[in-house]
Amino acid sequence: MPISSDDAGASPRGARQGRPRDGRPTADDGVVVVDKPAGWTSHDVVARVRRLAATRRVGHAGTLDPMATGVLVLGVGRATRLLTFVTGADKEYLATVRLGEATTTDDAEGETLSRADASQVTRADVVAAALPLTGDIAQVPSAVSAIKVDGVRSYARVRAGQDVTLAARPVRVDVLEVDEVRPGDGVLDVDVRVVCSSGTYVRALARDLGTALGVGGHLTALRRTRVGGFGLDQARTLDDLGALDPTVPVPVISPARAAAQVMAVRPVDEDEARTLGFGRPLERRGEPDGDPVAAVAGDGRLIAVLTSADDALRPVLVLVPS
Repeated sequence: MPISSDDAGASPRGARQGRPRDGRPTADDGVVVVDKPAGWTSHDVVARVRRLAATRRVGHAGTLDPMATGVLVLGVGRATRLLTFVTGADKEYLATVRLGEATTTDDAEGETLSRADASQVTRADVVAAALPLTGDIAQVPSAVSAIKVDGVRSYARVRAGQDVTLAARPVRVDVLEVDEVRPGDGVLDVDVRVVCSSGTYVRALARDLGTALGVGGHLTALRRTRVGGFGLDQARTLDDLGALDPTVPVPVISPARAAAQVMAVRPVDEDEARTLGFGRPLERRGEPDGDPVAAVAGDGRLIAVLTSADDALRPVLVLVPS
């Protein structure tokens, strides 16, 4: 999901502010990976980390629904400028799909639209139905998504009583793996693992899986386990962050280390760093077309993010100007 200007905290007031009134020191520029709790919006998490990091300049790289838990990547200070590259990274989820019931929101928070007996659906049936939902597919997002229709969020139109049908969008589902299957009272709960491109709606996968089996389906649980190279092993809960010593800055992943988890790295010497600082390109050394490349100096500073074009690596983001 795109980062909103509000969440990105890009206003001049978002500059480093030293110690606020409660004595907390401002966190360094970098990335914080949070294990988002259920019931919190992504903006709730941003607001909490703003207080803990003692700066308004905090943003997130892709939302999670309130019911979802797991990896939420936050940028602090100048590292918010890296979030656009994190947003586009692939993602991994663990989810539970309930077959036999369809809802208005394609998840457990919506009203029930239909029920059908799923007791005869087998695990083999589910595996076969999941196969066409993998690879490069055209997916119709859930009507309650944050996609804008004529400038208004789709979910806002649905809440206002409007009928919304969104156009299909190209996404990629690399893995839709069926794990445990648990029969219930006319329903079938299916645990799945999903690896997909940015912009893929797991709720929509649950809906489409139920439709393919003729019984309807919706999402009952969702946990994001990875965004690019950022996994749960790097994540901290909000309680963990809140329990840290308030006299020291909240720890962050440095911009260079963070960039290395979502893109290739090009080491640069002092002269090359100066060239990039002026916004000038470097000679290309076989980097793939179009992919972002992190230019990292010998002292560990992230100098710029580059993109390959023709025979050159051109800076699209300069963090250390000359």
